Amino acid sequence: MGRKVMSRDELLEKKDEILAQYRQARRKSEKLPILTKKEKKILGIGKDEGRAVLRNVRVSSRKAKLVIDLIRNKKLDEAYAILRYTPKRAAGILEKLLKSAEANAVNNNGLNRDNLYVAEIYATQGPTMKRIRPRAHGRAYRINKRTSHITVVLREMA
Repeated sequence: MGRKVMSRDELLEKKDEILAQYRQARRKSEKLPILTKKEKKILGIGKDEGRAVLRNVRVSSRKAKLVIDLIRNKKLDEAYAILRYTPKRAAGILEKLLKSAEANAVNNNGLNRDNLYVAEIYATQGPTMKRIRPRAHGRAYRINKRTSHITVVLREMA
């Protein structure tokens, strides 16, 4: 049931065709098979961005999204300024993640720091830790300690 793994020569031969397929807008149900890390590297996908992913963060995705919405599509320095003066727990986490994405963009992909902006940023729900709180008369209340996965993508302005 697995898909056929293409060799380097086959990938480079079909490069334009594969990239055109991946750029097309489509429904979630019609998604193409995900390329492996090795295949992406050969095709040069992701060389125009700096990406950082933080998984299982101990902050709910709902609370993280409040801060995320403040910095989406902002220039890098402006995003740092907003996060520094936002009194939310997620702000500190996002600031650290933004630094990581910046370092990836500048050091790994050779992008110019002054032209970077927050192109994509989103938080999805991670696993929930379920805890129990004892209550009166031998009852127990459930406490859900929610986590989230946060992704930041920085790109250069055109």
